[in-house]
Parts: sequence; structure tokens; C-alpha cells
Amino acid sequence: MDSSTLLLSLIIFTPTFGALALWLFDRKAEESMRYCALVFTAITFVLTLFLLGEFDRDDPGIQPVRIQVNEVSAEEPEPEYERLETYHVAAEGEVLDGVKLTAGQIVSGSKVYDESEVQRGVVHEWIGQWNINYTLGYDGISVPLVLLTSFISLLSLLAAWNIKKHVRGFLILFLLLESGMLGVFLSLDFFLFYVFWEVMLLPMYFLIGIWGGPRKEYAAIKFFLYTLVGSVLMLIAMLMVYYNSGQSFDLQFLARVGQGLEEGLGFSQSIQIAAFILLFIGFAIKIPSFPFHTWLPDAHVEAPTPISMILAGVLLKMGGYGILRIAFPLCPVGAQYAAWVLALIGAFSIIYGAFAAMAQTDFKRLVAYSSVSHMGYVLLGIAVWKIGESTGSAAVGKEYWLMGMNGAMFQMLAHGVSSAGMFFMVGVIYDRVHHRDLNQFGGLMGLMPFYSGLAVGIFFAGLGLPGLCGFIGEVFVVLSTWNFSPPLAIVAAAGVILTAGYILWAIQRVFLGPEYKGPHKEDITPMNGREASIAVVLLVFAIVLGVYPESMFGLMRGSMELLVDNLDQGYQEVSRAIEKASTVMR
Repeated sequence: MDSSTLLLSLIIFTPTFGALALWLFDRKAEESMRYCALVFTAITFVLTLFLLGEFDRDDPGIQPVRIQVNEVSAEEPEPEYERLETYHVAAEGEVLDGVKLTAGQIVSGSKVYDESEVQRGVVHEWIGQWNINYTLGYDGISVPLVLLTSFISLLSLLAAWNIKKHVRGFLILFLLLESGMLGVFLSLDFFLFYVFWEVMLLPMYFLIGIWGGPRKEYAAIKFFLYTLVGSVLMLIAMLMVYYNSGQSFDLQFLARVGQGLEEGLGFSQSIQIAAFILLFIGFAIKIPSFPFHTWLPDAHVEAPTPISMILAGVLLKMGGYGILRIAFPLCPVGAQYAAWVLALIGAFSIIYGAFAAMAQTDFKRLVAYSSVSHMGYVLLGIAVWKIGESTGSAAVGKEYWLMGMNGAMFQMLAHGVSSAGMFFMVGVIYDRVHHRDLNQFGGLMGLMPFYSGLAVGIFFAGLGLPGLCGFIGEVFVVLSTWNFSPPLAIVAAAGVILTAGYILWAIQRVFLGPEYKGPHKEDITPMNGREASIAVVLLVFAIVLGVYPESMFGLMRGSMELLVDNLDQGYQEVSRAIEKASTVMR
């Protein structure tokens, strides 16, 4: 096994190894099991930092880049690859030894490779009969989300220290859930992606259904059914593209087919539109966007605090990632066909989520509906792909669409930090007073000044205050939307005002009210060291992302530019093919 395969596999399966290790402990050794799970989660986080070190920001494509080192023969029937350690991607007009290179060629020393001569990602045969491979890889879209997953998982496990019921079972399911999430972000085979997507379903169902609140069974079943419907739709779309692509699950190959770049292969307009609708609904359920959002408030309210952090911080991002990685690249015609609908859904979700949050009296439900609103910016930013009559099938103001894509991606990362922080701060006070009724809160700034200061800072990050993480993504999306539709941009901007309304009103009622009117006032004690550490780390990262957004933009910029260019060119290529076919039929 080469080093690239080993690193990526360890990132995915180290939590699984931790889950297996927990069976070695006596069931009463709960503290030891907690520390064991923490160690494996921390190792996973360190491994993702190694992945960040391996990532080449100058290469916008899938990594690692590998070259074949043997000649296939009767003695060696299988090709062998090794990682290309030092290389760069040729720029337009670059010259090497007097020879003009083609943009996109891989240059390593004095050797030049075409894209067709290298392997992007690691590929190992899994189920050869069905052309299913163990294919892993990463780029500027997946690396930030892998880092977010390992980071939020580590903090969530620290937040789970108060879990007293069936500790071993909780930790095992938590670690299996982390493996599933990481697998989704690193898979480049559609079937493997689907397997990891389903792996997440059962652990989350049990984590809500066993360790949740009074209506935990209802919330868990609702989550399960919604996600299962989305999975079935995704499976149908997966089979559609599999049988119309020469039977391949390779996401890179399927993207080329969808963009009309594979000779003799292509998805028809009807296939693209049908597959995109199925994929979008499957991913929109996870985002979640209106009208597929109703599972979210119940799941958040009933889930224990650490699971709410995972749900808001990571799981919702998988919907946006699925649209960016699968739905748009495989079905550019379907994506453009539905662009206005997606933009309208995104804008409506922003306003609907904000008004719904404003109407809540349950502190946690307010934060849950705020996620519907904030993730609406993600969908809107992705959807602002404008085609003008004067340009034929080319994008109008492509730089604005790129801005929207970058804004959507940054919004996912920022919301991952701020929403996890908001749910954690709600959980801290709930652990003390055992209620979340906003009408009974008040005066916490005097009773818990350090907690209140941290909570206000994290809620301001969710509000979108300039200088904090929530501002950057939202302003990028609003600015990019103006090129697509000024009225929609105004609606999206109004969402910022509404967000300020419900966040400030919640802060006023909870922290600045005249006095606390609820039960268990005597149990309102200062945060302990563990709680304070989690809150401080989340607030620090909210500030860092707000003050220095280039820390994430620098990772994602190249891959986002490549995605936008490929979609634009792919849509034009497929449009020309469709027009040519219709002319022939006449």
C-alpha cells in the first residue's frame, strides 16, 4: 500500500479502529473509554493536518497525482502507480526547453505529462465485476471540509463528557459516524460515496433515538425517513448515470461524460435533467432547504448537545458538498436548467428560516431554524449561474458566479464553526437549568459573565457581524446574486437584517433581561475548564476566519475556478451537441 492510500485510509478508518478498541474495556471503565475515544479522534485530527501539508494549493485538480511506473505485461497484468512528489501545472503560454506547453499539462523536472497520462487520486479495485473501485482523493473543495469534520468531531467529543447513559455504545456510534463523514468527503467513486453516505444514517439514528430528549423516537424516525428518501433518489440517479456511461462509478470520469468530453459517450438532456432533480432533492434534504427541512428542528431539539454540534457543523455541509461534487459536474445541463428554481429556493429558505427562528420560544429550536436560513445562502451562491441570450450558452459574468461559489463554500465552513458553537452554548445552560424556554431566561450576564461573553461573541458570528466568520460568505453571495437577479440579491440582503433581528432579540432575552425567571436558578454556576476551552476555541476560529478569510479561500480558490470553468465549458459543449442532434433530426 502506497503512502497516499495509507494516509487517506487512516483518516477515514482511524475512528473505526477506535470504535473497535472500545470493546476491549470493561463496561464500567467509562472514563477510560472516553479518553480512548478522545485519543483516536485527536489522532484523526492530526492526520487531517498532515493531509493539509500534503495538499498542493497550486494544483486545482484532484490530488494526489500519480504516474504509472511499470509496463503492463503477462507477468505484471496490473499497472502500478507512485505519487509524483514534485510537479506543477503548466500555465497558458509556458515554455520548457524551447517547447510551448499546453495549459494543464503536468510538469515534473524535465518531464511533461498530459492529464491522460497521470492518475488523479488513488484507485484500487474493489468489486471488479461491477467496475466499483476504492477511489480516494482530495482537492480544494474537500480538504477544508475534511479539516472541519475532524475539528468539530474533536470538540463534540469533548462536549460529550456529560453523557452518562450507555457510554460505550455512544462512543462507538460517534466514532463510526465520524468515519462515515470523512469517507464522504474523500470518496471519488460514486458507489463508495453512497456507501459512506449510508454509513452515517444508522449511527445518527441511534444517537438521537437513544440519547435524545423526550420526543427522541419521533425525531429519530423522522430523520431516518427523510434521509432514506433522499438516499433512494440518489441511488436511482446513480444507476441512471452508471448505465448511460459505459457502466462506471468513477466520479471524475462521470463528470467528463456529463460535460461532453468523452468521445462517443454522453448523457442526454432528459437524462441530465432527471438525474439532477433526483440528486438535488437527495442533497437538499441534507442541507436542508425548504420544503425538505422539517426533519431538522425536531432532530436538533431532541439530539444531545454533541450530536447537535455534529449535525449542524458537518452533516448539513454534505448536502452542499454533494451538489458541488456530484450534481453540478455530472449534470451541467440539468443544473443550468434548474438554476432559477435553486436560486428561488435558496432565497426563500433564507427568509423563511429567519422568520421561523424569530417566532420560536425554544432556544435550541431558534438556532435550528437559523441553520435553515444560513444554509439558504449556500444554495443561492451555488445557483447564480446566469446564461444570456447574447452569449449563447456561455455564462454571463462568470466571475460573479465564481464569487458566489466561493461565498457558498466559505459559508459552509463559517456556519460549521458558528452553528456548532451556538448549539454548544445552548447545551451548556441547558445542562444546568434543564429547560430552553426563552421567556424564562434573563440576567445571565450577571450570573455567568464569562459564559455570556463567549456566547454573545459566538452568536455575533452567526449574525454575520463584520470581523467574524459569518460575514464573509453572506456578503459574497449577496454581491454575486446581483449579477443574477437584483431582486433576489435584495431578498438575500434582507435576510441579513432579519438574522440580526432574531439573534439580537435572543441575546436581549437570555443574557440582558432583568432577571432569570426559570427553575434551578441555584444551579447556574460558572463554566468548567472543559466547557470554557471548547467555547474559546470555537470563538477564536470564528474570529480567525472573519479576520483572515484567505486561510480558507487560499485552499479552495483554484479548485473552485476549475469547477466553474469546467461547468461553463461543459454546458456549452453539451448544448452544441444537443443543437447539432436536433438539427440532424429535422
